[in-house]
Order: sequence, then structure tokens, then C-alpha cells
Amino acid sequence: MNNIPITVIVSVKNEELNLPSCLDKLVRFDQIIVVDSGSTDQTMTIALAKGAEVLQFQWNGKFPKKRNWALQNAIIKHEWVLFLDADEFVTEAFVDEISIKTKDPNFNGFTIQFENYFMGKKLCYGYGFKKSALFKKSKGAYEKIDEDLWSHLDMEVHEHPIIEGQVGVIKSKIIHKDFKDLEHYIAKHNAYSTWEAKRYLQLKEAKNSHLSLNQKIKYGLLNTGLLPAVYFVGAYFLKLGFLDGKEGFYLARFKSHYFFQIQTKVNSLKK
Repeated sequence: MNNIPITVIVSVKNEELNLPSCLDKLVRFDQIIVVDSGSTDQTMTIALAKGAEVLQFQWNGKFPKKRNWALQNAIIKHEWVLFLDADEFVTEAFVDEISIKTKDPNFNGFTIQFENYFMGKKLCYGYGFKKSALFKKSKGAYEKIDEDLWSHLDMEVHEHPIIEGQVGVIKSKIIHKDFKDLEHYIAKHNAYSTWEAKRYLQLKEAKNSHLSLNQKIKYGLLNTGLLPAVYFVGAYFLKLGFLDGKEGFYLARFKSHYFFQIQTKVNSLKK
């Protein structure tokens, strides 16, 4: 039954491989909105065929980006909003849990956790992944970053939601499994590393203090040049990534290289 009073917003662009699995698992929610950025594949056709509402978003290079734009412009029927990417698949246990916990008036948002897959394999070790992507629309929005002159990403990727009041944790995990190939993963993180390098320099100049503990640690290590090595040692050895076999090694190396890209791009941009 489509009776859970939560609006799910799925942000997409050319997601014909991932979107069917994502939408198929959302049938218990009362409202599903797909926000597209001019897809050229079958993404729109799939979304409409699955019964989702579809909005087109064209970024003008200024605030707001896609998710904040949806909060401001979509006709959202419910107070609670869950933001998903097309490669994030909810489970029955997750849906059961949030259907209960969102009724608790003491919470205005929840942090959700992910079961990560890489190169088709479920990873049990390494660093976990979580984000606060479930919150009341009247109590939260994604942080505004002054990036009009340098950003090329039309969606909030590293921006964190700012949520008023208490934020809880959902114990049941969402599956994070991208059906696109490794080339897509590498290209995506190349784009992300450019954004992060420019963001790092912006923060350094502005001395912005509105950072999470993880961000402060990351940028502090980036400043010393040790972040790539520290990440690899932490993910592969301390967090037992080696127990995930070659996929665990590959992911630790790719993520370590991602931070090396940021570090290198920071030095290049300084010049």
C-alpha cells in the first residue's frame, strides 16, 4: 500500500541502469518525485512508467542546486522528505523502521547508513558511509555554499543538510550499489575532487568554521599532505578492508587516490 506519509525525492541524470531498481523498492511511499537534469537516455521514460512525478531542473550556476531547488519548488505533500540517489536502494527493514521513527515528535531528522557495494561485491569492512538525508521539510535544508564562480556540479554532493533540533539514527541500512561501470566511478570522482579542491581553498581563505568533525579532520590532514596515506592505512588495515579481498583493496586505493587528486589540484590551483 502506498500509505507511508513520506515524500521521496530521487535526483537523477542519465540513470537508466540504476533507476528501475531504485523506484521498484519505493512502492510503499505515498509520493515519489524524480528530479532530472536533462537526461539523454531512458531515465525520464522509466520514471514516468513507474508512476513517479517528474520535474526538470536546469541549473543556472547559482543557488539553489537541485535538492534545495526541489525543497523550494516541488509540491511536496508530506512533512518528512527522504532524499535518495538512483543507486541507493531501500530495504523492507529500512522502510519499516522509518515508518515508525518518523512518528516520534522528538526528532526532526535522521542519519541513514549504507551497505556499500564496489565492483559488484558487498563490502563488509572499511569505512562506513552515512548522511542525514531524511528530515522534516520545515526544519532542514542543504547548506548554502558560495560557489557561483567555480562549481560545475548542479546537485548537492558534499553539502550537508542543516537540520534544526534533534537528529536520530536509522539502524537498518540502505543498499548503495551502482550498476554503472568503473569508468563512470573514476570520472565521477575526478569531477568531485575538482570541487573539493576549490572548496578547500575557499574555506582556507574564508576561515569558515561551520564544519563537521569529519570535515575538520579531513581538511586538516589535507593541509599536511598526509590524507591519502592516512586514509589507505585506516580503510585497508585499521578498518579491516583487506578482509573484503581484492575489491576492498581496489576501493581503498581508489579513495586514497581521490584524496591525492584533491591534494594535487589544490597545489595546482594555488599557482
